[in-house]
Amino acid sequence: MQIESLIFRRKTNLRYGKIESIFLLYILILILAVVAIVSAIMCARQKTKLEFYQKDAERLKDEFKEKESYLKKEALVAAREQLHSDRQKLDDEIRQRRSEINRLENSLSKREDSLEDKVQKVTDKEFELNKKYDELLDKEDYLAELVAKQLNELERVSSMSREEAKNMLLEQIKQELAQEQIQLIRENEQKIKETAEEKSREILSQVMQKCVIDQVIESTVSVVSLPNDEMKGRIIGREGRNIRTLETLTGVDLIIDDTPEAVVLSSFDPVRREVAKLTIEKLIQDGRIHPVRIEEVYEKSKKEIENKMRQEGEKAALDLGIMNLNKELTRTLGRLYYRTSYGQNVLRHSIEVAQIAGMLAVELGADSAEARRAGLLHDIGKAVDHDQEGTHIQLGVELARRYGEREEIVHAIEAHHDDVAANTLVAALVKIADSVSAGRPGARRDTLEIYIKRLKKLEEIANSYEGIKQSFAVQAGREVRVVVQPNVFNDAAAAKLARDIVKRIEDELEYPGQIRVTVVREARVTEIAK
Repeated sequence: MQIESLIFRRKTNLRYGKIESIFLLYILILILAVVAIVSAIMCARQKTKLEFYQKDAERLKDEFKEKESYLKKEALVAAREQLHSDRQKLDDEIRQRRSEINRLENSLSKREDSLEDKVQKVTDKEFELNKKYDELLDKEDYLAELVAKQLNELERVSSMSREEAKNMLLEQIKQELAQEQIQLIRENEQKIKETAEEKSREILSQVMQKCVIDQVIESTVSVVSLPNDEMKGRIIGREGRNIRTLETLTGVDLIIDDTPEAVVLSSFDPVRREVAKLTIEKLIQDGRIHPVRIEEVYEKSKKEIENKMRQEGEKAALDLGIMNLNKELTRTLGRLYYRTSYGQNVLRHSIEVAQIAGMLAVELGADSAEARRAGLLHDIGKAVDHDQEGTHIQLGVELARRYGEREEIVHAIEAHHDDVAANTLVAALVKIADSVSAGRPGARRDTLEIYIKRLKKLEEIANSYEGIKQSFAVQAGREVRVVVQPNVFNDAAAAKLARDIVKRIEDELEYPGQIRVTVVREARVTEIAK
């Protein structure tokens, strides 16, 4: 029963399943039919729209063709009108050009006619000039013959050739011109001297008022104060060992006399004297005085003095605004701090010369910096003239060139004592400033009596020879100028005289540096026009 019921249920389910399948199939067919109908309707609509669009496109195409045809016609008409207008303008321009060409042709034709007339006139004038030129040549030949006859007659009468007469006439003219030139030169020289002296006095007075530098007159001795007289014995040492060591190392003479509580140091070299003074002061302060200690303190004192000289050189250059000075040259410049000339401190003197030269340069419109630099270095050779042969000028020139100074500065150093002529304004200013600084009252300690005696002795030596007209000791005794009688001395005798005077000066006088002897032999002729 169960099996039958199961079979019945399955058959029933199968029957119902077939019915559902058939039903679903009908529904599917219905849906497809509906879709087909809808598609057909839409296709019909699309076809209708397409036909409409095709008709509209054909209509627009026809309208475009009509507009295109109209525009072509309109453009063609405008182009024809423009072409006609351009042709008209071109014709007008052509007519104007032709008119201008015709006018120019007429003008050129008139100018050609005028030029032809002028050429004809010039040709006529040239013919007349050639004719006159030929006449002049004929007259010139005639005059030349006449002049030749006259010259021959003059030569016959005066017994003088043509060249001789010409030379005599030229010589006479030269003499007259030379006389007039000399007279004008003298008049101008007098005017220039009067004006220059007045102006130079004014400038120098102004500069000297602005430049006021205290000068301390140096001597050849230094005094070291002692705490007591017992220190003298310690400085001398056992059997004089200490004092011998000091004098040997420093090169300074120690004078220990009855002067209470003082030791005198004597030397013409201020650097050595300063080193010795500092050494003794340090030894006194330390209390240990023996040869080994003296050597140690001496080396330290020497280095301190070298540092002091370098600092003084740098300070001098900085105070004067002088830059780019060689370090070695600056150190050498600092040595002048302990160098004296006739009792005048050379570094202070150089600073003063630099300041005066700089202010003079400002007054005259010259290079103030260059003048100050040349003034500061003008006596640089005095820093080494104790150690090397040669004058301080020669040594200064060598130092300046060695350390790259410009030739203008070198020339100023070389010319400040007239060893060479001062060819630049800066050199002349340094020379003047040096004279002003050295010539101030109280600047130098050299006594007047010694100075006068040396000058008199120089002149006496020169005047002791026969045939001497006069002699002068110039340049502070650095040069002797001897004027001789030209009829007594010839050139060879003048040279021998200079050598003899030099020999006597070397044998009889003591002097610093060098003395130049110049013998002048000349003949002067003076005429006065009344």
